[in-house]
Amino acid sequence: MMVDHDTALVLTDPQNDFLSEAGVAWELVGESVREVGTIQNIERLLEGATAGGVPIFVSPHYYYAHDHQWRFGGTLEQKMHEIGMFDRRGPLTLEGFEGSGADWLDQYKPYLQSDATIVTSPHKVYGPQNNDLALQLRKRGIGRVILAGMSANLCVESHLRDLLEHGFDVTVVSDATAAARHPDLGDGYAAAMTNFRYLANAVIDTAEAAKALSG
Repeated sequence: MMVDHDTALVLTDPQNDFLSEAGVAWELVGESVREVGTIQNIERLLEGATAGGVPIFVSPHYYYAHDHQWRFGGTLEQKMHEIGMFDRRGPLTLEGFEGSGADWLDQYKPYLQSDATIVTSPHKVYGPQNNDLALQLRKRGIGRVILAGMSANLCVESHLRDLLEHGFDVTVVSDATAAARHPDLGDGYAAAMTNFRYLANAVIDTAEAAKALSG
């Protein structure tokens, strides 16, 4: 894999509620995160992108008080609201944010709090249709995306599908994501891997991606 000047690393939801053992979704995703090595692999991508001067974009998930007034939603969408996932006190305040479920995982902060990292407006369900990710990528001349983050069959897959429809070349990093396993709903990670292979321009592992990013 070759990384050109028009390539960016895009991460979805590298946040405590998914990736910390104290996060509200850990019971659902923790087993998958551990097995895949998601936390360490995302960090390797961040290290590689920083070393190689590849721009890092983050598409975060935040919910404010007014978002909890929605009157309908899908299964996991409703669950996120019920458990207070990604909750923030408001769009204009960081009160109570540090260390919360909506905050970045601590080990990622040196990379994600860099002035060089682009943090987009939040996506609200799963995909980036309602945030400014595509705009920010286009305005910086990005045409190729290396995509990773949480969770595989929800936000990562939704970002993949939308970016493809907008004409981006998207490579998914298969072991820098994870997903919920549910006795009734099924294995989200396995479902995502099937769809990634059908949809993405390429599916690679962290070792290959980190090597390419670091140059």
